[in-house]
Amino acid sequence: MRIAVAGGTGQVGSHVVAAAQARGHHVVVLARSTGADLMTGSGVAAALEGADAVIDVVSVTTLDTAESIAFFEGTTRTLLAAEAKEGVGHHLALSIVGIDRAPEGYYAGKIAQERLVEASPTPWTILRTTQFHEFAGQIYARAKIGPFHVAPRMRTQPIAAREVGAHLVSLAEAGPAGRSRDLAGPREESLVEMVRGYARARGSHAWIPAIPMPGASGRAQRDGSLLPRPDAILGTQTYADWLAALPARTAERSVASAPASGAGSS
Repeated sequence: MRIAVAGGTGQVGSHVVAAAQARGHHVVVLARSTGADLMTGSGVAAALEGADAVIDVVSVTTLDTAESIAFFEGTTRTLLAAEAKEGVGHHLALSIVGIDRAPEGYYAGKIAQERLVEASPTPWTILRTTQFHEFAGQIYARAKIGPFHVAPRMRTQPIAAREVGAHLVSLAEAGPAGRSRDLAGPREESLVEMVRGYARARGSHAWIPAIPMPGASGRAQRDGSLLPRPDAILGTQTYADWLAALPARTAERSVASAPASGAGSS
């Protein structure tokens, strides 16, 4: 297959590319660095020429509702228009578990993205996943009150980004499926304990207070609304295993370059 990966240089995209190439597929990466601008549309149609499927894992670093909607609507419209022009037969979008129960901030953009995909004439698949293991590092790096790192109270069932990438390739191989089963990690975790564990792995034993986030999103984080459905497909790597396998310096580099989405961004 010829698979185009929108956001193929990112946290999940790099795993999608690696998995697809390992299975013998021809991969085209859509990113500004490869000459395809998903906001302006420049170079996108040309990059999709001959593509059998497009896997969209683009992301943006924002918690602002309007910015998130503008980004995901813009990039999704660009992709869908180019796919229609080039006759692409399958559009796959990576989304987040529970976004319809907390439809604000970053999640509002993902809802807008899903609606555009569902209304498109291009056959589609939407995969919702839980937060990635890397999410704890993102929170540690960015959630601060003054000099203190803080950890939002949240129930989550984190999944390895590598497993998400491989699963997306399997979905591309299987063909359009509509709304796919959720994908989640093997067990529920406390985000507070994940962040504290990440800090300890980096050698820090500083106090990290737990804080409740306000609004509907905060309630959804605490009450389990963002956990996967009972029929979810479960990955195998636990957060503890991921943390144990991640060298401290590698962790710092990966977190510094990762987008801060609610789902371990794409």
